[in-house]
Amino acid sequence: MTRPTLEVADILRVQGDRFLDRYRSSFDFQQLKAFRAIQRCRTAALGGHRDACPSCGYRAISYNSCRNRHCPKCQAQARERWLAARERELLDTSYFHVVFTVPHELNLLALENPRLFYDLLFTASTQTLLAIASDPKHLGAQIGVIAILHTWGQNLLLHPHIHGVIPAGGLSPDQRRWIRPQYPFFLPVKVLSRVFRGKFLAGLKRLHRCNKLQCAGPAATLADPQQFAKLLRRLHRHHWLVYAKAAFGGPMQVLRYLGRYTHRVAISNHRLLTFDQERVTFRWKDYARGGKQGQMTLTATEFLRRFFLHVLPKGFVRIRHFGYLANRFRASRLALSRQLLASCSATDERTGTCKVRSENACLWLCPRCGASMIVIQRFTAEALSACTYFDSS
Repeated sequence: MTRPTLEVADILRVQGDRFLDRYRSSFDFQQLKAFRAIQRCRTAALGGHRDACPSCGYRAISYNSCRNRHCPKCQAQARERWLAARERELLDTSYFHVVFTVPHELNLLALENPRLFYDLLFTASTQTLLAIASDPKHLGAQIGVIAILHTWGQNLLLHPHIHGVIPAGGLSPDQRRWIRPQYPFFLPVKVLSRVFRGKFLAGLKRLHRCNKLQCAGPAATLADPQQFAKLLRRLHRHHWLVYAKAAFGGPMQVLRYLGRYTHRVAISNHRLLTFDQERVTFRWKDYARGGKQGQMTLTATEFLRRFFLHVLPKGFVRIRHFGYLANRFRASRLALSRQLLASCSATDERTGTCKVRSENACLWLCPRCGASMIVIQRFTAEALSACTYFDSS
């Protein structure tokens, strides 16, 4: 992929001070930390390193990355490392993709209580999958789930949802058989929607009753138990959107598919089109109109406000594993699953041919001969300021 001509960092460097003047009072530490990191990413402020090609001898000095997980430029290496680890855990079967979304009326509570709200979103969605899958009427098996949190829509407004990637089938209760799904969409979507709605609203009610929910600002009226109960009754009458996609590919396709969802940020630099010092234009898809593609223009301040809505709380884990893929079960249950799928030899062959970069793979190739560049010297920010030759990348 070619290098983008416009980056979020460019907008920050031009309009960042004006944006902070307006929103600093509502900024938390994690948002400010992400702001500073993205602004300084791959600049002399973070120091740098000299790289060399072991084949042709080409050399260049590059600036260091900020490695903040919300930076659009710093996700490639983290994604490759994560995918390399997941490659060893994939089963030789097809996979399903399920998405759980909450109504927009709950966005106010999400903004005031991000950690509690997103934890509940993980819990309600995955418990729904595990409960319906364990029911003999639908599958009667223990399944494994990779759940990934996204908090944004294409227009950068808050849109919390969970992507679930699930192997097609699961372990029988006696763990002697691999049970394959009965439905083309793995589990009945209408049942998933109703159960998810019930579990999420029950969790919200429990948090409110225990006085754990912060109801301030625009959500202040929800501090009143009667108003909160009224909201829950209204939401309970609505249909909640759960999307399921038919089974796709095998392990190779799953890796490519996961790479599109795991280490994403609210917007990639490649979607940015123009910035005239005041307004930002970017590509977006309007899923309310069948995914119609278009362009959206926002003031730089509004663009940055929306972007930083999606900075997660400190230490919040946005990729989680459940069912037999949970950490305490994973190794033994995966081995059992492979045995039941009778695919041990096929898995060994797949692992040897799958083209996923290893953890130590170099993502920068020599522009002259294509060999992997290696680091031969590191520089502090002070040393770089005195260096007359550089090639930032």
